[in-house]
Amino acid sequence: MRPASSEKLLHSLRAGKPPDAVVLLGSDSYLRELCEKRIIDACVPESMRDWAVTRISAREAGWDEILRRAATVPMLAERQVILVDEAESAEKLGEESRDEILKSLAEYFAEPAPFTLLLIEADALDRRLKFFKLLSEKALIVELSIDEGSAPEWTAQTARDMGVEIDREAAALLAEILNGEPGRIHIELEKLAAYAHPPRGSGRITQRDVEILVVTARRNTVWQLADMLVSRNREGALEFLDNLLREGEEPAGIVGVLAWTYRKLIEAREFPPHTNGSQAARQLQMRPEAAEAAVRQAHRVSKAELLAGIEALAEADSELKSRNPNPRATMEFLIARLTSAPAAKASFAR
Repeated sequence: MRPASSEKLLHSLRAGKPPDAVVLLGSDSYLRELCEKRIIDACVPESMRDWAVTRISAREAGWDEILRRAATVPMLAERQVILVDEAESAEKLGEESRDEILKSLAEYFAEPAPFTLLLIEADALDRRLKFFKLLSEKALIVELSIDEGSAPEWTAQTARDMGVEIDREAAALLAEILNGEPGRIHIELEKLAAYAHPPRGSGRITQRDVEILVVTARRNTVWQLADMLVSRNREGALEFLDNLLREGEEPAGIVGVLAWTYRKLIEAREFPPHTNGSQAARQLQMRPEAAEAAVRQAHRVSKAELLAGIEALAEADSELKSRNPNPRATMEFLIARLTSAPAAKASFAR
């Protein structure tokens, strides 16, 4: 079954044609919670959710328990939703254990419980494995992501849902500086909406509002950090990092922003060094000022260094998601690596 949008899923639920199972695929917790809520709202009356909505960890409880609960008629409700966390844990098991899970799932899907919607959640799944292939055949796959091109429109629609309008330039700026991350965009939009609502505001969020309430409050933009890194200004970059952590920024989010920045710098290297920002903005999908900064900074380092930076960021992301991470040490080591001379770049592995 091809990946579907959350809106397509909700349309089928409203039409009374729910799938036997849904797979929410993506690491963005905000989008996941939003989709969860809409599915539960469409399937289970609020008064019955104590009995008819259950969350089970695939890693801790196992699939036999999940499928046993799915086959059990819910008490006092016509339909139940079984939320399955950590579905990707099946991929880390041995081949024999994975085969047993596949057999159990295949037997369940051969005659699924008509009163159960299995809501299976995973940050990512290996599409080469039989586990994903079975789910893609029997369940509706919903990929929870917003690409760079659609992030501004998603931002504008979210603002409208809050009862305010946002200028196109303001939506693009907000999406850009927050790396298109839905949860962070939603939080900042709540602040901007409160600021823009009458009688204090006009009911419309402008680019100036974003610059005052978001950019200034963060003290430094992502391009300022990029400038420190490509200039090998380790002291300034570490101070910047300390500011972000003190302000409550999540290390994984910082790594995500930096990874996006490095990818943009690689794209920007395709332009001549003195390219006008307006000329590069369309292809880079960025505001002219940011595009011009990207082109300028991109030509201060080699493509090989930028690719090495992407590798370092990927390894830092993996380290932060390990069982016992040390976030500050990981981030400081990352900054040291990104500001080292090319010949001095060492493996991230400790």
